[in-house]
Amino acid sequence: MTQPDTHDAPHGSRSEWLQDRALRAIIATMNRLPYATRVRTMGSVMARAAGPLAGYRRRAMTQLALIYPDMDTATRRDLAIRVCDNFGRTLIENYANRDFAAHLADTKPTGAGLAPLAQARADGRPVIFVTGHFGNFEAPRHVLTQAGMTIGGLYRPMANAFVDSHYRETMTSWGGPVFAQGSRGTIGFARHIKGGGMGTLLFDVHVFRATPIPFLGQPALTSLAAAEMALRFDALLIPYFGTRQPDGLSFDVTVEAPIPHSDPVTMMTEATDRLAARVTADPAQWFWVHRRWRSPA
Repeated sequence: MTQPDTHDAPHGSRSEWLQDRALRAIIATMNRLPYATRVRTMGSVMARAAGPLAGYRRRAMTQLALIYPDMDTATRRDLAIRVCDNFGRTLIENYANRDFAAHLADTKPTGAGLAPLAQARADGRPVIFVTGHFGNFEAPRHVLTQAGMTIGGLYRPMANAFVDSHYRETMTSWGGPVFAQGSRGTIGFARHIKGGGMGTLLFDVHVFRATPIPFLGQPALTSLAAAEMALRFDALLIPYFGTRQPDGLSFDVTVEAPIPHSDPVTMMTEATDRLAARVTADPAQWFWVHRRWRSPA
């Protein structure tokens, strides 16, 4: 089924269209609530209802068992519930990007990467930020944008084209230019970086025909694109993270020290290790709902 019938409209199955309608209805309902209530409620809905129905909680428990085989079932279940809660909060925060930005207005970034970042900005040197689906991955971009930086990005389109048609607006309606993954988008992102721009890449997604790099003790196919571009354009490669705080609403934004230039595998191994350290410290904040560990075939 294709809905609606226009040339530029997204296409997909009836099931995908219905999933999109349900998501749109939930988001529209949530956006009528005050910001803090909205975020807490969406977290609860994803943890207790939508997450289990969509199979997210089960998928999180399966991947937790792979990485933490000695963890008992009750602990895994509790952790998976908290994972879904963070996923729901992140989703509605990003769909309310103006309110989210206002909520982050007093957040000050910290970390060893701030001084090198300021120097690169003064010199007109390009910067590639790398991060993962941890906490809220858009929090650092919001905070640095409010500090006067223009940060673009390269994102992976969602499999459901109906959802992607409005999901991409959560990234493209503010900040710097954001490009969809693919040959055309990658070329656009590369040009942006080559011209001295700043951009973000989320590298913790499964990519076919990529390089296996250990992540939390298991090999995970990982794109080398961020490191390759950093070397090609002499860009700083800086990990940054937005860690959700105990109140569930505020964030610690950390800009880590740049990853030294060497070779792409070594650089992306360090980026992976930096993310793994964050996940190990607070596993509930990483998106275990993603199928991160899959066979190459």
